[in-house]
Amino acid sequence: MAHYTGPKGKVNRRLGIPVYENIGARKALDRRDSPPGMHPRPRKLSGYGTALIEKQKLKHHYGWNERPLRRVFDMAQRHTGDTGEALLSLCERRLDNVVRRGGLTKTRPQARQGIAHGHFYVNGRKMSAASYLVRPGDVISVKNRPNLVNFYGAMQAEADIEIPHWLSAEKGRLSVTVSAIPAAGDFSVPVNVALVVEILSR
Repeated sequence: MAHYTGPKGKVNRRLGIPVYENIGARKALDRRDSPPGMHPRPRKLSGYGTALIEKQKLKHHYGWNERPLRRVFDMAQRHTGDTGEALLSLCERRLDNVVRRGGLTKTRPQARQGIAHGHFYVNGRKMSAASYLVRPGDVISVKNRPNLVNFYGAMQAEADIEIPHWLSAEKGRLSVTVSAIPAAGDFSVPVNVALVVEILSR
């Protein structure tokens, strides 16, 4: 699946939130919180434009492009209850997001790269699909090789993050256990999901 590879600091400034967590992208937003461009000016957005910005927040935060986002939206529509909450819950259950929020990496792109290279196991089996949806009881661990244990161990020791209550992280063993399905209040991106549902329903 294709991922955005352009300037991440510009995306953070355009959306107004640190959807990309690497140091350079965060500093770009801290230095100048205005939109990118030579003469940035605040502009009044239409309803559609506002909804589009919210969708872009979701896509950049979780690493979606349009096709997989719509596929997951179709899955969310088949769930009972609120479609927006179901959509965000499915996004949170992605393996790359769980690896990131469990403190094993510093960013989601870093988690995707590690998963693609076969560095992570789910329930003792190698998993190379970053879009894999975890379930309660799943245990995500680092492949037992000294170089990987040292690398991700150092990463985890430096990570200054708050691990959500639906994950149980064991730093000594470099593993994360999924204890529940994420619900409202557990989501990591500040987005008006109702607008996202509205634009995806068109």
